[in-house]
Order: sequence, then C-alpha cells, then structure tokens
Amino acid sequence: MKSLKKTRSNRPHTAHNRKKWLRGFQWLLPGLFVKRWLFVSIVGIVLIVLGIAISARLTPVLFISRLISTAIDTLVAIMPRNMSGPIALIFGVGLLWLGQKRALGSITQVLMPDQDKELLDLLVSHRKLNRGPRIVTVGGGTGLSNLLRGLKKYSANITAIVTVADDGGSSGRLRREYGVLPPGDIRNCLAALADEEKLVTELFQYRFKTGEGLTGHSFGNLFLTAMSEVTGDLEKAIAASSQVLAVRGRVLPATLDHMVLWAEFEDGRYVEGESNIPEARGKIKYFGSKPDNPKGLPQAIEDIKEADLIVIGPGSLYTSIIPNLLVPEILQALCDRTVPSIYLCNIMSQVGETDGYAVSDYVKVLDDLAGIRLFDVVLVQRDQPSERSLNHYASFGSHFTELDRHNLATMNCPILTANVMLEKSNGTVCHDSEKLAGVIMRWYNRQ
Repeated sequence: MKSLKKTRSNRPHTAHNRKKWLRGFQWLLPGLFVKRWLFVSIVGIVLIVLGIAISARLTPVLFISRLISTAIDTLVAIMPRNMSGPIALIFGVGLLWLGQKRALGSITQVLMPDQDKELLDLLVSHRKLNRGPRIVTVGGGTGLSNLLRGLKKYSANITAIVTVADDGGSSGRLRREYGVLPPGDIRNCLAALADEEKLVTELFQYRFKTGEGLTGHSFGNLFLTAMSEVTGDLEKAIAASSQVLAVRGRVLPATLDHMVLWAEFEDGRYVEGESNIPEARGKIKYFGSKPDNPKGLPQAIEDIKEADLIVIGPGSLYTSIIPNLLVPEILQALCDRTVPSIYLCNIMSQVGETDGYAVSDYVKVLDDLAGIRLFDVVLVQRDQPSERSLNHYASFGSHFTELDRHNLATMNCPILTANVMLEKSNGTVCHDSEKLAGVIMRWYNRQ
C-alpha cells in the first residue's frame, strides 16, 4: 500500500516533466522565426572566435584545428568515441539552448511582467492570428461587438466597419455639443478587440453618475471625443486609440460625414433621427439618410475589396446595418465582392423596426436595398429561447425571429441554422461570441 501511494505521487511529476520536454520541441515549429535566429547566433559565435584568432595574428584555421584535435584526442582517451561525441554535442546544444532561453526569459519578464502566458505560447498565438483570414464585418450596436469578441480568437486581420448615425444617449449629446461623429458603437468594438478586453470594456462602459455635464456620459465616449479633438478627426482618433489599447484588428467608421437617418412609414409619417425612428412604432416603407450620398471611408472600401470573408450583422436592421449600406461606395464594394459572405440574422425582433418580421423579411429588405444578394447564406438561430425569455420580450412587444423556410426557398436564399444563442439570467438573449465565431469559421473553411 505504501509503494502504491509513492508511485501515484510520482506520476504527476513525471507527466509534468514529460510535458515540459515536449513543449521544448514546439520552439522548432515552422513560422516562429526562432530557428533562423538561433542559427544566426551560432554563426555569430563562430565569426567572433575567428575574428579574435585573426586579430591575434594566428592562423585561424590551423590554430582552431589543432585546438579541436587536442580536445578530441583528450576526450577519446578518457571516453570511447561513440560516447564522447554525442555527449559533447548534447552538452553544447544544451548550453546554447539554456543561454538563449534565459536571455529571452529575462527580456520577457521586463517587457511583460504581469503576463501569465509563456513567451512560446504568445509567439505561437501571434503567428497563428497574423496568418488568419482577412475578415470584414459590417454593422453596429452590441451585436457586432459580441461577434468581434469571438472572431479575434481566429484572426488578427479583422476590420469592423461601423455605422456613425447614432444620435441618442451619450453619443447624441456629444454629437450635438461638440460636432463630433457619434463614438458609441466604435467604442464598443474597440473594447471587444482589445487584448485586455475585460478591463477596457469595464472602463469604456463606465458612466458618470454625478458631475455637471458628465452625468450619463460613458468614459469611452469622452475618451474618443478627446482623441478626435487632439488628432483632428475620428479616423485618426480610432487609429491612435487602437495603438493605446493594443486592439487586434481595426475599427473604421463607414463614413466621416454626419449622417442623419430618416424613415417614411406606411401611414405617411416622416421621422428623422436614429433614436426617433424606433420610437415612432410604425411599419417602415422608405428609409434613407441625409446627405443622400455620404462619402465612404477609403480604407473601409479597400479592406472590403481585399477581404477573404465578409460578415454582415448582427445588429438592428434599419439603424445598425442599413446605415452602412446607405454609403454608395460601401454598398458597391459589397456588391462587387468575390469572396464568401454571410448574413447573421437577429434572434429577436427590434421593437419599432422589425415588428412581425420573419427571416425572409430581413433578407427581402437587404435585397431590395442593394438590388442584388449581398451574401451567400443567412445564419439563423436554430432553437427558440426559453418560455421565460419569450415572455420577457413579449412584455414590450418583441418576438423570436421565425425561420420561414418556404419563403426563403422561393427567394433562393440558402440557410445555415445553428445554436448560437446565449440566454442570460435576466431573461435577455444575445449571440454567444464563441459559438457564433466557431460556426462562421467552420462555414468559411468549407467554402
């Protein structure tokens, strides 16, 4: 019994050592740019020795050959050749390895003192993400930021194109008082793509509860507004903020023009303002913006043209997704795309925007706006939320977006169904970041 306990206690230690040795071989994986620099180090050592020999006016080849010959003869005299050679080789490589590892470890400790991951893990992750596909997402609101949290684990080459038509809340106040483009959706996307996502999100979402002129404002909105004043415009402010926050990818406004959304309802009412349209509670007949043809951001258009994958949504159909498509150059770039594109349909309806809509209604609105199908497939939540969540949404007029297969088949619209929903304890639902990104990337890899 005693010996059995001893054996069991040694197993974890043995397994740990074996795992540690196996991890050592990961340094030899291709693409880490480590092996070539180890080789360069060895060549440097050899050249240093030769340089010293030449400087001392000795014949380097003869001197070194004699030195090596004497060392070999001594080792062979003490130990057989078939043992001394491998031992010397292993010992030399081990010393070089140890020196390199300790040096890198010291540098890592200085540059990243609070980093939990090892340098090898960071290098592997960095190379993998930088080789990821070029993904462009188009949308706005909390739905887009949820998506980005998942996608950043698959690629660092992400471009989030975000609407700047918001005119409510803190963003609307800053827009009216300072004349800046509304930073709210951009703030959420920057936080979602930041390396220290949890801390940055909490900081950016913090809202001041007291203070003259500060009450109701979020720190993130004030931060981006201040950066816009310092750098000159929102595009430069986002770029500077991305560097400060170590953002994985980039966030771009669809346009730098001040867009004002308008809607005409079937009952004849005309309403202006992103925040006023849902409050009007009517069926939208026509939808547009002022100015009629806002100028697209050149970098956003270029990124769409160079994309490997385009993701439209999720987000409010009329106030988060369509405002990006009202920029003619953005819409044209999406129409001209030659790469896979997927549309993420909303799980629940948006009160005042998509009341009574089924999946085919979302698709029809986008088709009518573009005059062409902008995506290859529509991703739809497979299972309904719980009865508790359905009752919660029904209390203020929202409903689950039904999948009407027959209408979609008539429209020749391919469907991808999956369980990508996260149901929260308060009865609300949203897209699950990890599940959603996983489904999208598996679909992309099959294309």
